[in-house]
Amino acid sequence: MSALFVPEDHFRVLTPAEIFPHAAEAPLEIDLGCGDGLFTEAMARHHPERNFLAVERLKGRVEKVIRRIQRHQLPNARILRLESAYTVRWLLPSTAVSRLHLLCPDPWPKKRHHKHRLVNQPDFLDGLQRILVPGSGEFLLKTDHPEYFEDARASLANRACFQPLDWTEDAFFYPRTDFERQWLESGRTIHRARWRLLA
Repeated sequence: MSALFVPEDHFRVLTPAEIFPHAAEAPLEIDLGCGDGLFTEAMARHHPERNFLAVERLKGRVEKVIRRIQRHQLPNARILRLESAYTVRWLLPSTAVSRLHLLCPDPWPKKRHHKHRLVNQPDFLDGLQRILVPGSGEFLLKTDHPEYFEDARASLANRACFQPLDWTEDAFFYPRTDFERQWLESGRTIHRARWRLLA
């Protein structure tokens, strides 16, 4: 099985078995905008019982992630080269994602660009509601941008189906991305939030 996942059809909802044919029943986690894949690699190594699909648009980053997966021989990790919002809204399996991780997203800091923030897009939130497992599926966000963080909290608060959860630093295994490490070294504060989709 190739580390690169290329759907046969980009215009219909996938099934878990299409992404991970050998372990379709394993919990599925999504690393959205995965960057260089450090988080995906660490999670896949730590949780061999779970499947991890990384999503990234940029070719150079995708190639790095492929090399990581191949180097560590991770059958439970794959990468999809595609735009994040489309992937969530139209492609990912319905009611099948146990966790979606959005780590260090582009904050689009200029006011005229705020509409590009994923957390401000109704289609993204609709997709998130569609793909998460009802009653247990989680959306986890980390950012160094306070305004983006508040936008996310406000957007999710407007949807009664999302329940905020506590998230302490040592609650569970959660490796840092390269961006997060850089931000912490430069003295920035990392904001994190976690929500569960109610049944």
